[in-house]
Amino acid sequence: MAQRSVSISRSDGISAALGMGVGGVIFALLGLAGLHAVFVAIPWVYAILKIFGGFYLLFLAYKIWKGSSQPLYVQEVMVRSGRSWRSSFLLGLAAQLSNPKTAIVYGSIFAAMLPHQISFTSNMLILPFVFMIEAGWYIIVAIALSSTAPRKAYTKSKLWIDRVASGVMGLLGLKLITSATSAQ
Repeated sequence: MAQRSVSISRSDGISAALGMGVGGVIFALLGLAGLHAVFVAIPWVYAILKIFGGFYLLFLAYKIWKGSSQPLYVQEVMVRSGRSWRSSFLLGLAAQLSNPKTAIVYGSIFAAMLPHQISFTSNMLILPFVFMIEAGWYIIVAIALSSTAPRKAYTKSKLWIDRVASGVMGLLGLKLITSATSAQ
């Protein structure tokens, strides 16, 4: 999401942020439906989700590392069609859905904070708030990073920022995979 804001456009960064917001709502909906209870009752389901999420993070780390030495062509990319907005949205959605810990966080928060018996209407009122919090934060980041000064700072240090981000993402992917396989 951040790189899309820097390299493509503010609109693409916001589209990715909206995708992340929708991903948050999906996990919140699953949390409200009792996904946390399923993970506790059937731990291998959580392990499989962690393994898939870990491999996706490793794939993203590889793509970031591979592209780290490639220069950003900000001006050239800024004139792209609306099709890049859709791909930005889908990338944000995939990034959010690849993190199984988000599902656990929502499931745990809802289990701890919500009454045992809650109406369907109350459950559905929670979802817009989740979207506003998730997408709102990422939109703020997208707007900040698509501004001139942060964009220049990123493009100047792109190689090292991308390699550090790739390393962190790769380590998180490996941690997810090893934690899933060691728990079995």
